[in-house]
Amino acid sequence: MAEKRWALSVPLEGFGLAEHVELAQEAERLGYRDAWSLEVDGVDGFSPLAVVALASRLRVGTAIVNAFTRGPATLAMCAAGLAELAPGRFCLGIGAGSQPIVEAWNGGTFRRPATRVREMVQFLRRALSGERVVFAGETLRVSGFRLTRPPAAPVPIYVAALRPGMLRVAGEVGDGAILNWLSVADVPKSVQVVRAAAAQAGRDPNGIEIAARLMVSADPPSPEAEQFLRRHCAAYLNVPVYRAFQEWLGRGAALAPMWQAWDRGDRRAAVAAIPAAVLDELILRGSLADIRDHVRRYLEAGVDTAFLHLLTAETDPQRKRERLRQAVRALAPTA
Repeated sequence: MAEKRWALSVPLEGFGLAEHVELAQEAERLGYRDAWSLEVDGVDGFSPLAVVALASRLRVGTAIVNAFTRGPATLAMCAAGLAELAPGRFCLGIGAGSQPIVEAWNGGTFRRPATRVREMVQFLRRALSGERVVFAGETLRVSGFRLTRPPAAPVPIYVAALRPGMLRVAGEVGDGAILNWLSVADVPKSVQVVRAAAAQAGRDPNGIEIAARLMVSADPPSPEAEQFLRRHCAAYLNVPVYRAFQEWLGRGAALAPMWQAWDRGDRRAAVAAIPAAVLDELILRGSLADIRDHVRRYLEAGVDTAFLHLLTAETDPQRKRERLRQAVRALAPTA
């Protein structure tokens, strides 16, 4: 079983990429083990990790880069670059993303996501080993690609997964699974699918690392913080893949009023309709002691690596930076 690790999600809001040199070094001193990036509509998933990798000895991972929006050869080259900067310390996390990212923003087609991710993992394993790859799959084809600078050490590949189809892909071909937007009580349900798929594939089910991005409110409780978290939650949970995920987890009845209001175009009503209990389940909030206890419960429930994605409603740039830096320090493993 993998060791338990506390980590950070990067980049931190309000801090430039160059400032992550100092942030990474402090995070390492505070006992954080990893930095995991994201890629939505800010910077790409590799750039923050390049900064962190050169500034510290933290393990770095993408969580995630998209298997649709980069071609297979380009994705292999990006991974090889990070692996060269952080030999033995880089994890390549890939996933399918969502319809808005793939189709509306990048002009692709969000089709057969589980097959696409499985085939991308299969290609990347071969490409990152330095092999000349000829690959003919159902969703991607590569003819004769070879990396001229393959990584010196194997690169672990993690699969971001929500529902059973992708969770099984993670168990069957991934070195790890990356979870998101789930409660402590939901963790065993997801982990069971991953480990069962690994066992069925003849792999060690306990050899699959379970990582999770945890949404953490760095704000003290207030009406403004509550509204900010509601809007953040609504923006995610109305994306079709996340809506289907929450239905699979059993929150269909609780979130139905929110989805109905959103579908009829009433965003204000949708935000107001999110039950407070759902916010408490999916977002870590309250006192810093409460948040630390909440992180521990995720680790006890089956998460191996918990990376904290810090959120704040603060709009003043300097106060935002101070609040997030304070949260990094207060929530550190050594705090």
